[in-house]
Amino acid sequence: MQTMWHELRIFLIALQFLTRVPVPAWVGWREEWLHDSARHFPGVGLLVGSAGALVLWAAAHAWPATVAVLLSMAVTVWMTGAFHEDGLADTCDGLGGTVSRERTLAIMKDSRLGTYGAVALLLVLALKAAALHGLATRDLLATLAALPLAHAWSRVATVVMLRLLPYGGDAEHAKAKPMAQRADRLALTVALVWAALAAAVASLYLPAGALAVAAAATVAVTLWMARWLQQRLGGYTGDALGATQQFSELAVYLALLAVLAWG
Repeated sequence: MQTMWHELRIFLIALQFLTRVPVPAWVGWREEWLHDSARHFPGVGLLVGSAGALVLWAAAHAWPATVAVLLSMAVTVWMTGAFHEDGLADTCDGLGGTVSRERTLAIMKDSRLGTYGAVALLLVLALKAAALHGLATRDLLATLAALPLAHAWSRVATVVMLRLLPYGGDAEHAKAKPMAQRADRLALTVALVWAALAAAVASLYLPAGALAVAAAATVAVTLWMARWLQQRLGGYTGDALGATQQFSELAVYLALLAVLAWG
């Protein structure tokens, strides 16, 4: 019972870290809890994606698919405070050019939005909207299942990154120092359990072949990001985790759309 209570606390720490959703005061705070909370990032993704699916379902009864999709995306962005989108923009600003590692990290810390970041952000958001629209106009139930799946699996990708790579930034000045260390086997195991749960729910409305292609796309994007970050930074940063989440989420939508459209 005590273990379950502690896991609930750790889950709520993850929810507090990744979203705007308020958590009860009794949750408290310890630095090590933030590090431990990484294992529940996919669970938070399930909640965020489910909220987006609920809005999409409700909006689809009142407006065309385009409006419903954009409202759904707006809710997920609001829930997370554009946390991952900001990481995507900063990462692309830093890694877009051919500059030194030190200069790259300095650019990523700069709060101003550059050309690479702006273009990447616009393209990723536009592609997500287009893919979700394509899914919604074909099979609304499949789209409702795709949202929690993509948000969960894309956050599994960030846990995998925490497991594969060391911290590549300045650990002493990291915004969240407890996250500036590798995830352990327990974190990866729990994250994969969340991934399996998301897949089990999605399998009620999505064919197994589509899920397999989406899983392969998520793995491919994760490994590509790991290689890119290892080459350029020698590891991950908080912004890079946000970029990994965004690219992986998009990969799930594109993979599902490709299978459903041509399968």
